[in-house]
Amino acid sequence: MGIIAWILIGLLAGLIAKALMPGKDPGGLIITMLIGIAGGLLGGWLGKVIFGVDSIDGFFDLSTWIAAIVGSLILLALYRLITRKKHRHA
Repeated sequence: MGIIAWILIGLLAGLIAKALMPGKDPGGLIITMLIGIAGGLLGGWLGKVIFGVDSIDGFFDLSTWIAAIVGSLILLALYRLITRKKHRHA
């Protein structure tokens, strides 16, 4: 898959992750997109390492989307945890 496909998957996976984890986030659309792109890569890597499957088969493959969304959920949760700790100390 090309970089444009990863950006599209990341954007949509980040939005889906944000919809699945409602709440106030200190980031906007750009942060959501970056979390989604990084989450897609993280999800694909975790799928390969943990389950031994190639979870990044193609743009329209369900495993690609599931991996991207799960990775985005993990990163979104970590992002919220880190930003809450920073705001409590300030």
